[in-house]
Amino acid sequence: MGGPEPTYFLRARYIRAVEELGGIPLILPLVADPAARRRLLDTVDGLLLTGSGPDLPPRLYGEKKRYKFPMVSERRADFELEVIRQARVRDLPLLGICGGMQAVNVACGGSLFQDIPAQVPSAMDHRQKGKAIQVSHGVTIASKSLLRRVVASETLMVNSSHHQSVKRVAPSLMVSALAPDGIVEAIESPHHRFLLAVQWHPEFLFERHVGHRRLFEAFLRAARRTRP
Repeated sequence: MGGPEPTYFLRARYIRAVEELGGIPLILPLVADPAARRRLLDTVDGLLLTGSGPDLPPRLYGEKKRYKFPMVSERRADFELEVIRQARVRDLPLLGICGGMQAVNVACGGSLFQDIPAQVPSAMDHRQKGKAIQVSHGVTIASKSLLRRVVASETLMVNSSHHQSVKRVAPSLMVSALAPDGIVEAIESPHHRFLLAVQWHPEFLFERHVGHRRLFEAFLRAARRTRP
């Protein structure tokens, strides 16, 4: 898509989830100027960090690259980590999805398993064989967490399409959901009004599964309160 020319690509499901549940989605360009990044965040009421096929460079969390997986572009990695940090300072509602969750953890000082199958041999297969519109395993949600309040359930069936995950949780964050094998499936900040990130893809599930729809609804409610 786009050939050798750098190309912006975003699955329409993210856009549709926000729009159909009452928000106005805007796709942010990967501007490099710090002042331009601040101005971009001045214009939005919430920040959604989407998934990405490539991985964050391991040097961003203090490790050497150990496996031959493609890396996300330096420009995108730098942009996303910086806007996450700025969103935290502003207490801007933030929802991270899959690679977005990994970026949140790294931006806040955590680390990642570079490859679950290689580094966690006891882990289940987190790359489901079926389509992403199907759920593949359950997660257990921490009591008294934001995620528990949002989905109103102790457990949730999720889809799964990732080979990386949170290893060391960032000091300012807490684990809010675990897979049956102990892999972290959601993290959040107890210090912000809405900073939540999940490892699965609710944008594939929100139309048929109420728990996943509630994630977007809660994010949008928080965003509406950004401006008086």
